[in-house]
Amino acid sequence: MSEKMKIVLAYSGGLDTSVICRWLQETYAAEVITFTADIGQGEEVEPAREKAQAMGVQQIYIEDLTEDFVANYVFPMFRANTLYEGEYLLGTSIARPLITKRLVEIAQETQAQAVSHGSTGKGNDQVRYELGAYALDPDIQVIAPWREWDLNSREALMDFCEKHQIPVDYRRGDKSPYSMDANLLHISYEGGGLEDPAKPADDDMWRWSVAPEDAPDQADMIEIEYAQGDPVALDGQTMSAATILRRLNQRGGAHGIGRSDIVENRYVGMKSRGCYETPGGTILLKGHRAIESITLDREVGHLKDELMPRYARMIYNGYWWSPERKVMQALIDESQKPVNGTVSLKLYKGSVSVVGRSSHSDSLYDADVVTFEDDQGAYDQRDAGGFIKLNALRLRLGAKIGRDYS
Repeated sequence: MSEKMKIVLAYSGGLDTSVICRWLQETYAAEVITFTADIGQGEEVEPAREKAQAMGVQQIYIEDLTEDFVANYVFPMFRANTLYEGEYLLGTSIARPLITKRLVEIAQETQAQAVSHGSTGKGNDQVRYELGAYALDPDIQVIAPWREWDLNSREALMDFCEKHQIPVDYRRGDKSPYSMDANLLHISYEGGGLEDPAKPADDDMWRWSVAPEDAPDQADMIEIEYAQGDPVALDGQTMSAATILRRLNQRGGAHGIGRSDIVENRYVGMKSRGCYETPGGTILLKGHRAIESITLDREVGHLKDELMPRYARMIYNGYWWSPERKVMQALIDESQKPVNGTVSLKLYKGSVSVVGRSSHSDSLYDADVVTFEDDQGAYDQRDAGGFIKLNALRLRLGAKIGRDYS
């Protein structure tokens, strides 16, 4: 007899993945191994163990990957000041490479032939999971039930649960009408009334932040210390990567910071409206650009700004484990060696303002050169005349032969 197939499933314990677990067991006559990652989503993950056990799962992996997530995925991404399409801080996108990596590792540890996920055939996550899985293990099989089965509605899923005695919560109660994804970097909202891009989001949808108009009238002043581009301390207190982000989420959310409502271009081709709360990430982006402003060489900074949109697309489209991302990351990380110092920020009614920045050893800002007062010979203003004439030479030559630049 052939050995029973093993499949490692990315498992949340919710309706979709519970149905997938049973469906895989029956459709593939397989042993399902579940993997549940705690990446700071703010909900208990341990109940997934009991739900998996109720469906006969023997090997159950539940792991706290929060520090790994922030230190080795979120912070490297923020070294590039990454924004997708000018607004999205990539909270969902950057979580998928870590989850995929552990899925593949568990498959290798347990000698499983396949991995499986609960992403639909319309979204980006299927691409992210599967590109990552194939990059990390070219021989792995990936099973995407939403692309195979005919359970295409919530009612069909609930009927499947009833027929197969799957223990799920049947009560709708106060359950959100939105499809939500949370981790320590953000929480996202899609579906429901948000599918009409002209309709404002409900005020009570937001979970992590107060409305800016309801935020305190007193500003919150904070100081972030950076070492080689990464935050290492908050208000003078050294903290782990995850602790810093968690604290900034709390303080930013209390002041209405980090809300966004965008229509983005999915990799599969459609436009999608999503709302996001990223309070800590919004603060970190502002702070990082501020410390770079005094420590990065001009052309290095401009090069990073030119490369950032491409880097953002790599992450959004699922190419974290690609050779081009690795090469670009090496360039970005090299640029961060002098990015050391502190930034002072003010949080007030939805806004983050830089109020100061300093670097004792790596600042390129020279007050003696830039001053409007007597610079004591630090800068010879007469040099600017030759500089301007050399840069104007090609323009003057063109104008002499009649080139029209107007």
